[in-house]
Amino acid sequence: MIDLRSDTLTKPTPGMLETMMNAQVGDDMFEEDPTVNALEERAAEMFGMEASLYCASGTMTNQIGIRLHTTLQDEVICHKHSHVYLYESGGLMSNSGVSVRLLEGDKGRIKAKDVLAAIQPDDIHAPVSKVVSLENTMNKGGGSCYDFEEILKIKEVCNENGLKYHLDGARLFNALVATGQTAKQYGEVFDTISICLSKGLGAPVGSLLLGTKADIKRAKRIRKVMGGAWRQAGYIAAAGLYALENHVDRLKDDHDAAKKIAEVLENQSYVEEVYPCETNILIFRLSDAFTNESFLAELKEHDVHAFGFGPQLIRFVTHYDFTPDQLSQLLECLRGIN
Repeated sequence: MIDLRSDTLTKPTPGMLETMMNAQVGDDMFEEDPTVNALEERAAEMFGMEASLYCASGTMTNQIGIRLHTTLQDEVICHKHSHVYLYESGGLMSNSGVSVRLLEGDKGRIKAKDVLAAIQPDDIHAPVSKVVSLENTMNKGGGSCYDFEEILKIKEVCNENGLKYHLDGARLFNALVATGQTAKQYGEVFDTISICLSKGLGAPVGSLLLGTKADIKRAKRIRKVMGGAWRQAGYIAAAGLYALENHVDRLKDDHDAAKKIAEVLENQSYVEEVYPCETNILIFRLSDAFTNESFLAELKEHDVHAFGFGPQLIRFVTHYDFTPDQLSQLLECLRGIN
């Protein structure tokens, strides 16, 4: 089976499993799990930030990050296709009681001028603009990467208007590998960053929230009320440590595979548009020859599994369990569809 529905489907490598089995553990609620502590310290060091907090998912780290920076009747500014808005079960409203100002933007990326225009006036009838949240890479934008200069311009808007700056970096390492930027560049800009270990990096579970020591201390209380208390979490934290040390550079292989698929799709009559392919997410628009359902059914006939991503849109996500042989099989399959 060729499964390109998501990069969350990866399973631990033999080296990762061995590391997990040999992990030293303790009770994390007492801050006595040495492997969790090591993971949190390593991530903070990579980004040049003061501290980090290990959590169950990227949704949890995003939701904690927003709650850190807001109170009731505040507002979050983000792109209308942001994961934090679309795919986190209404958590912004449920967990933080905040309003959302949704912006347009090319392939999911917003601009500083639009953020500035979206800031609410000091008016009793309006919520209080409090946080700008970006997503990099942008899932709904086909794994698109932000121009770092635009990130800096948005930071200026935040500084000048007293706004906090949060990054949903679920696939941030894909962006770093694609652009050549560094984790520390991002750590210097954002107030909080969420990074996911269980997507392209291949750990079985877990995400990290990075910020100041004061923010992370409060984040632990928020994690607790969300039910995110750990005990001997070092067994899975070990997988995250292994991923950070061994699986970052190889993300380029996933990007290269996605680009090869894009090149083939661009020449198929049943494809109307292929989104620019920057990282490991590939989105393409079907012509009227297929619907989402009929195209996905055609792929399944070849034991290929993908994801419908909106009307006439299909998403492939490459990952380290997608082998070169499978790539060859997939390209042959795509060329044979008519």
